[in-house]
Amino acid sequence: MKTYQVKITYEAERDIEDIYNYIVRNDSIENAEYVLEKLEELILSLHETPERGHYPEELSIQGIKDFKEVIFKHYRVIYEISTNKVIIHLCVDGRRDMKSLLERRLLR
Repeated sequence: MKTYQVKITYEAERDIEDIYNYIVRNDSIENAEYVLEKLEELILSLHETPERGHYPEELSIQGIKDFKEVIFKHYRVIYEISTNKVIIHLCVDGRRDMKSLLERRLLR
């Protein structure tokens, strides 16, 4: 079985911190810890099976098939598979304006 090195961009790290801090402020530390743990598990699991993700709809309707995503609850982890690496570009709440966010962050 081929394995991939998982790299998280600075922006994606900030996304995860923002999610954690938002949940702490608006809910509880316990729930923030739970979400953080599940997101980390999801991201780390991509080292074995990154192909399981699907193309983000906002990009695929434009014919862009360079990125995939996996989802936990309403959080979307968007990544790129490159030779032997999985590069995490975003980890965000999918209820945001994803079209604009993806255009700003991925299609610069």
